[in-house]
Amino acid sequence: MTASELTGRRLNQYIENYVVFDLETTGVDTQEDSIIEISAVKVKNHVITDQFNQLINPGTHIPAGATRINGITDEMVKEAPGLLEVLPDFLSFIEGEVLVGHNIQSFDLLFLYRVAGELPGISLPNDYIDTLYMARERLPQLHRHRLTDIAAHFNLSTEGAHRALYDCMMNQQCYEQMGKLSGTEEVYICPQCGGLLKKRNGRFGVFYGCTNYPRCRFTKNG
Repeated sequence: MTASELTGRRLNQYIENYVVFDLETTGVDTQEDSIIEISAVKVKNHVITDQFNQLINPGTHIPAGATRINGITDEMVKEAPGLLEVLPDFLSFIEGEVLVGHNIQSFDLLFLYRVAGELPGISLPNDYIDTLYMARERLPQLHRHRLTDIAAHFNLSTEGAHRALYDCMMNQQCYEQMGKLSGTEEVYICPQCGGLLKKRNGRFGVFYGCTNYPRCRFTKNG
């Protein structure tokens, strides 16, 4: 199976139906460390309708540094299932959905792609939206774009941060708030310069034009 069959595309849109997901891990090495919690919330018409939440036994000691961040201990995962038991249910939960998450392109998805690449018949072709990229585009005034920074900007609660399910719920609220910055319709990002594409009325009908015009002249049909 090729890499393109295993992975989806990164989208730059504000949409109404999606799944926010988050992982907690034993460390930051996407090729060596292990997943110890998977959580996700399913969103329909901008409202959370279902959730997935599961601790995972990594089969190894959880380092103290990881526990300090996410609060997950060896004792908490002692009776938890292993990743191979959990993965089918998680893949079923996200099947056919666009995934949303914070820094997932460089972190969470790499853990899942590694597992998918090691197991026959497993793939993760879902397209995804990384809210880190969205925040850098729509909240340039922030000095940092961590999920907690974005939540604080919108006066959202950060209680429970760094546990996967709480992070999913916080991420969902941040995504919805960032989407509203450019209206309630779907928003597109210019693939050439990264600026926003705004709907305009032209001589030949509706189209989307880059807000960085005239420096960038990219357009797409409405």
